[in-house]
Amino acid sequence: MKILLFGKSGQVGWELQRSLAPLGELLPLSSASLGLCGDLRNVEGIAGTSREISPDVIVNAAAHTAVDKAESEPELAESLNARGPEALAKAALACDALLVHYSTDYVFDGSGTRPWTEQDPTGPLSVYGRTKLAGELAIQRSGCRHLIFRTSWVYSSKGKNFAKTILKLAAERESLSVIADQIGSPTGADLLADVTAHAIRQAHRDPALSGIYHLCGGGETSWHGYAAFVCDFARRAGYPLKVETIEPVPSSAFPTPARRPLNSRLDTSKLRQAFDLSLPRWQDGVERMLCEILPAERMLRDIFPDKP
Repeated sequence: MKILLFGKSGQVGWELQRSLAPLGELLPLSSASLGLCGDLRNVEGIAGTSREISPDVIVNAAAHTAVDKAESEPELAESLNARGPEALAKAALACDALLVHYSTDYVFDGSGTRPWTEQDPTGPLSVYGRTKLAGELAIQRSGCRHLIFRTSWVYSSKGKNFAKTILKLAAERESLSVIADQIGSPTGADLLADVTAHAIRQAHRDPALSGIYHLCGGGETSWHGYAAFVCDFARRAGYPLKVETIEPVPSSAFPTPARRPLNSRLDTSKLRQAFDLSLPRWQDGVERMLCEILPAERMLRDIFPDKP
């Protein structure tokens, strides 16, 4: 199996390089790759790359994910989140490849309290959500075989993430205020990558599995609950924290350029049934990530105690 991966440098792309390697010949690209084009803004370039490689599977982990910045640069978001995936879909159709693409809970309007299913009507609230939905629709219209995974609250031990931010603030302040009215499920990039590899093996053999699936960690929480969990685990692990109270506040306490959905719950039953999977609790993945980052964070503070 020959796999062409776009977006190798991101959180999900980094994990995909690990999980996809055992499936066959993997060619990972980024927007800075030389020789072959990995830049989704270059529609002709990525189409040419796909023709040259003629892969069995194309995996797109590249996207414009800066939700607030997308409000002020909608053209760039449209290019990366909609036109790029559309070009990949056409390329996949031309070489009869399976296209794997990642989307988001932001395609929904966040109303209600019931977990969203794949059949529910969409209603994005932001430029990011609208462009991600446009990418989904373009892939579906193309007629290529595809797996579109909608996910939520993605994190990894690589780079910046919510848990690292909370740990930093909790070590500096006695009180924190964290949003409590947005509900979803933290989802590890490693989980996304591992499920992707499993699904590719099955969908490559069975075209009937083509479609949209919801994929996230098991259970649900708020950002406030997530922060409290992180701090509690860090304390039990002996990590020094100054924080004494974590106050729950509404989204209105932290206005942002892009509106966030309040209800980001995703129903994953279709995925679990189709691919015979059991998704771990979100807490399990976060604990694993914290075990990776806490020693490094503590060591850095010991070496550079005055560094912000």
